[in-house]
Amino acid sequence: MSELFRYEHGIYAIDSGYIRPLLAAVHLIVENGRVAVVDTASQGCQPRVLAALQALGLAPAHVDYVFLTHVHLDHAGGAGALMRAFPDARLIVHPRGARHMADPSKLFAAVQAVYGAEEAQRLYGDPLPVAADRTITAADGYSFDLAGRILVCLETPGHASHHLCLLDTRSGCLFTGDIFGMSFRELDVGGRPSIIPTTSPTQFDPALMHRSVERILGQRPPAVYLTHFSRVEEVPRLGDDLHRLIDAHVVIAERERDSGPEREARRCRRAI
Repeated sequence: MSELFRYEHGIYAIDSGYIRPLLAAVHLIVENGRVAVVDTASQGCQPRVLAALQALGLAPAHVDYVFLTHVHLDHAGGAGALMRAFPDARLIVHPRGARHMADPSKLFAAVQAVYGAEEAQRLYGDPLPVAADRTITAADGYSFDLAGRILVCLETPGHASHHLCLLDTRSGCLFTGDIFGMSFRELDVGGRPSIIPTTSPTQFDPALMHRSVERILGQRPPAVYLTHFSRVEEVPRLGDDLHRLIDAHVVIAERERDSGPEREARRCRRAI
């Protein structure tokens, strides 16, 4: 299937189809026939995830874990639907995000306030709840065993206060959600990726983001897997770029703080 990207160490990325091609990835970690799903995009990705499992000779019953880096709906909107499809899976999420998975109504209301009710419905549908007894709340350092492969949760705030990265001890790579930025494959130049920090409100904290980026760099990963979009190498270079661009975003935002109705347009002009 064209939406399935195959990497080493039993790692796969599925193009979720969220909004446009190559925008949001759902990752699979496969070990000895057992599966962990990392992030879930929106509800609309469920058929693609099930098709990817089938292409790999796997069934929904082979999925042991669904891990959420954070509960923004482009990462977690499909969690409820996928958990219903995976009868034996457990959901792993930061303690601050768990209540929104048990009752996504407030989370969805916040999205409706930003996008409007009609657009929010088009993008995400009605997010489905996940039963509390199927949820594991994972703070910093929590580890779990996928058929002998140890995966470790690292608390990495800055984009969201409840953000986790997942360290795969088999490959040495990390699944970084939004905290290590976005890197779109169509912007690669000569095979070299670029990076854009995810500084969207309301919980963007530049100091915490800098510290989380440093924590990721301190693991010396050979690659990181971004939700937007999938595997990138040259991690130290990208980390340096992130530090520089986080500060640049802050400078522009602070400069235009009091620009009134023209603020957004002025910020865009400053960024070019």
